[in-house]
Amino acid sequence: MAPCLSVFFLFLIIFSATLTTPANSLPTFFIRPAYQSLIKQSKTLKPKLPFKTHYFPQTLDHFTFQPKSSKIFYQKYLINSHYWHNGAPIFVYTGNEGDIDWFAANTGFMLDIAPKFKALLVFIEHRFYGESMPFGEKTNQSANTLGYLNSQQALADFAVLIRSLKQNLSSEASPVVVFGGSYGGMLAAWFRLKYPHITIGALASSAPILHFDKIIPWSSFYDAVSQDFKDVSWNCYEVIKGSWAELEAMSTRKEALAELSKAFRTCKSLHSTASARDWLWTAFVYTAMVNYPTEANFLKPLPAYPVQQMCKIIDKFPSGATKLSRTFAAASLYYNYSRSENCFEIEHEVDPHGLHGWEWQTCTEMVMPMTRSKESMFPPSEFDYKEFAEQCQTKYGVLPQPHWITTEFGGQRIEKVLKRFGSNIIFSNGMQDPWSRGGVLKNISASIIALVTEKGAHHVDFRSATKGDPDWLIHQRRQEVEIIQKWLNEYYADLRLS
Repeated sequence: MAPCLSVFFLFLIIFSATLTTPANSLPTFFIRPAYQSLIKQSKTLKPKLPFKTHYFPQTLDHFTFQPKSSKIFYQKYLINSHYWHNGAPIFVYTGNEGDIDWFAANTGFMLDIAPKFKALLVFIEHRFYGESMPFGEKTNQSANTLGYLNSQQALADFAVLIRSLKQNLSSEASPVVVFGGSYGGMLAAWFRLKYPHITIGALASSAPILHFDKIIPWSSFYDAVSQDFKDVSWNCYEVIKGSWAELEAMSTRKEALAELSKAFRTCKSLHSTASARDWLWTAFVYTAMVNYPTEANFLKPLPAYPVQQMCKIIDKFPSGATKLSRTFAAASLYYNYSRSENCFEIEHEVDPHGLHGWEWQTCTEMVMPMTRSKESMFPPSEFDYKEFAEQCQTKYGVLPQPHWITTEFGGQRIEKVLKRFGSNIIFSNGMQDPWSRGGVLKNISASIIALVTEKGAHHVDFRSATKGDPDWLIHQRRQEVEIIQKWLNEYYADLRLS
């Protein structure tokens, strides 16, 4: 069984056939773009945000007229109107696969630029995530309920809510710009393409909209993770690459689990070496994604450029140390940089941010195959679609549609297609983000712009500005503001003429 991946943005990690999988769990073929590592945080940790919470009576099914279609659920959204006046812009964040408060807390860029534009800020939660549960919090995990969870329904939700909001504010003339990072960035770009009459433009950060079908090599993501570590230190790369063989060798010894539990300082004894491997794997993948130039607390509290710090830990070990002990020490930076953990919960996970719906999406429309090449610092693997489909059939009673996203939104020959019918989209990517290889990295037209930074990580441009931000990041955000200002100037000029 081989891994594959699903976005940006923010997925559950599925590693390989050599790892055991719980009986009732779909093997993790996909890495969430980005965010499953947060599942170990407490449910009580809610950020204090400068937003008011509202709930919109949303239609369950926008595309059929079956009796159940008109069922109403209450979709959560957040508003900040501190700087806004009637007719001024409305900036909308297209929610990701999780609690909208979390994404609002980590998208300070929109709060930073709101005063300049006098913008109304709106963060809309994605259906079936957070509190926006059409069938209640304990949704039956079957196709009967989850069948209403897909990107097309989510985009329609955004469209309906935005139209209603503008009507209620008596501000129909207010231009709307949508923002999104990772999976939310994909939704922002697709929203601009599908609903150009509702939004004048989209800023899609770290949006891997090309990570479908065979548009890019399936090994791209893990090749990029490996390259991040290789660029810092060849020794670091080689140590991590070699550690999996040491761990695999331990799996044949009876006393291995007790040794690993002690070495990894687990809170409870391990039941399989696979758990230790997943734990290490997660640390390296997510650290590559959030290799931010300043201290951050997005997935975990981490120092500036954490990949470099991990490699320093590995490289400073004495030559006689095992590769596995070095990789554990490096991974501990990800899990315990704040030094607040006395032990590690490796096998017992909860889901405080409501991310579980993504597993359904990867089994239906968000099929983003992923393999690992011989150059990867992770063990090589292939993607077995048949086996993946069987797992989805067993868990949900559905088969994946691997070509649906490119059928619905495009992707093949995107340069020619978007040049003819698309406009006003910014695709921003940082090349240290493994998801960047599935993003748009070149300008497509005068108004479909790719802003690419060599040292950028996963939607780093959406983070709040700090005094320690490097010049390249300051410049990137300035470019984004200038482009959005241009869109707004053109919109208001057209409005005056009409």
